[in-house]
Amino acid sequence: MTAKIVVVGSFNMDLTSYMPRMPRPGETLHGTRFQTGPGGKGSNQAVAAARLGADVTFVGRVGTDIFADNAFQIWNSENINTRYVIRDPENPTGVAPIWVEETTGQNAIVVILGANKVLSRQDIDSAAEAIARADILIAQLETDIDATAYALKLAKQSNVRTILNPAPAATLPDEMIANADILTPNETELEVLSRRTLDDIDAAARSLIRRDDQTVVVTLGAGGAQIVTSKNSINKPAIEVQPVDTTGAGDCFTGALAVALGEGKTLEEAVRFANTAAGICVTRPGTATSMPSRQEVDVLIPE
Repeated sequence: MTAKIVVVGSFNMDLTSYMPRMPRPGETLHGTRFQTGPGGKGSNQAVAAARLGADVTFVGRVGTDIFADNAFQIWNSENINTRYVIRDPENPTGVAPIWVEETTGQNAIVVILGANKVLSRQDIDSAAEAIARADILIAQLETDIDATAYALKLAKQSNVRTILNPAPAATLPDEMIANADILTPNETELEVLSRRTLDDIDAAARSLIRRDDQTVVVTLGAGGAQIVTSKNSINKPAIEVQPVDTTGAGDCFTGALAVALGEGKTLEEAVRFANTAAGICVTRPGTATSMPSRQEVDVLIPE
């Protein structure tokens, strides 16, 4: 079956600089290359899901500038439904300057949200019919928090399964957390959201659980992903790769997880699928452009 996924989220134009190492404060370094490309956590997740075979609808805001034109180019090329994307004449498209350390693939990112920040409840209401028809709704934290929380609530009222990728790291209202069936934080995001140190990842993850049927899936990079429920915890290992750029890994994981769940896979199967997709993603530079195809993932799914 084809998964029907609605992504409520951000688009940012990535402005990526590659360098041998990160500069120290006040230091100027010569980088090795620079590239622009489509990004934003929501858009990345939408592209990941579409490339993996899902029927994807995107809900968000962009400006009326050339970066917005770039956004529609990639969405159209991936057959993503953009009926609910608003072109905002008063706010620019979001941008994300990114620094990538070539020796490790690690990155540092600054996000300027622009039009993403003014996504509204009215924008969500306009997409209510599409949300109600979805198998999965995905949300993140690069758009207005009130609108994002409202989207999660609206989805739950329609009995739609919800995934919240709580990134960038932030503390959130209890009701918003409660309306997420699955949360997908990385370790930094888990620490901020739980307000706990990570001496015990399971305990930190369980502190976010507000309902018995909620799950927290903590992404651990090379350490795979930890699936934590109110009663159990299990680690699903990552595939072994040589990372080139880890920027889009979390977005790829969340998009892939939604696809697998929307197709009816179990949570453990879905996490294995998502780990494999994310593993492929980090072997390539860029964010949206690094998302793998379904064929690439299926070939590498461990038995």
